[in-house]
Amino acid sequence: MLSGRGLRLAAKAVDVAGLRLPVVAASVPEPGAGEVLVEVRAAAVNPSDVKAALGMMPYAVFPRTPGRDFAGVVVAGASAWLGREVFGTSGDLGIRRDGSHATHLLVEADAVVAKPDGVSLVAAAGIGVPFVTAIEGFSRAGMPRAGEVVLVLGVNGKVGQAAAQIAAWCGARVLGVVRKPEPYAGHACAAVTIIDASAVDVAREVRGLTDGHGADIVFNTVGDPYFAAAQGALAVLGRQILIATIARAAPFDIFAFYRGRHTYVGIDTLALSSCDSAAALRRLLPGFADGALRPFPIEASARYGLDEAVAAYAAVMGSARERVILVPD
Repeated sequence: MLSGRGLRLAAKAVDVAGLRLPVVAASVPEPGAGEVLVEVRAAAVNPSDVKAALGMMPYAVFPRTPGRDFAGVVVAGASAWLGREVFGTSGDLGIRRDGSHATHLLVEADAVVAKPDGVSLVAAAGIGVPFVTAIEGFSRAGMPRAGEVVLVLGVNGKVGQAAAQIAAWCGARVLGVVRKPEPYAGHACAAVTIIDASAVDVAREVRGLTDGHGADIVFNTVGDPYFAAAQGALAVLGRQILIATIARAAPFDIFAFYRGRHTYVGIDTLALSSCDSAAALRRLLPGFADGALRPFPIEASARYGLDEAVAAYAAVMGSARERVILVPD
């Protein structure tokens, strides 16, 4: 039987300062029918990974190995996948079952996705949660269409950048909101018009930029701080996608909602299984294949070994803007 190493959380931590992420030796499980064993070459550290470690998700199971996103090589299991470079993500890996912050990961064969050519395993490991969140939001609300206006609130966050990429790929006009003067930080295959929320009224600016039409889709990655602006910016028959918030309650203009015939869509990728997440990623493969979509650049300073996991987790909780990656070897 193979042996490997991985992070192990015996119980939730009180805070980041008290977070202990020991690297332990463990026997590697044999894949059963319909499963594959992935030798993990890289795994992203997401805010949700850290929050689960801190007990902020009541359904997190302990003891366990954390980690939702992964990329690596299939070394055992379903013969069709043997030796192939794959990547994936999940709403339950690292939270309700052992995850990817280890040298090996056991998942369903339907949970792995063939890595796009031209994308490194390290870069592929960073695709998961942000891009699945973005494509799930658009899938539920209705994919952007050519000529539609998509407003991304919090466009320089990782989900915001993924949403801007997908909207541009679909042919939509993309407007992005930032909270302070700064350019768009990500890739997009078309222009992204930036709106500085510290300098202008967002809803009024969107109306001015669209000749009064407004945004057909608002992708709100922040929640309540931008909720009123999102309501004011929505076009008739507009859709708002919400994935997070700071405060749970926000003023809701019911009259504007029904007169505008608006739709509000809530997205929680923690509810998606590994196989659900893989299906979402497969929808994006053509965009990665033709270069319209690109993974996030991974800086050398944002790569950590398993033995440096505490520093990696602290960086994520410290609101690191770069994508943080664990490299098990």
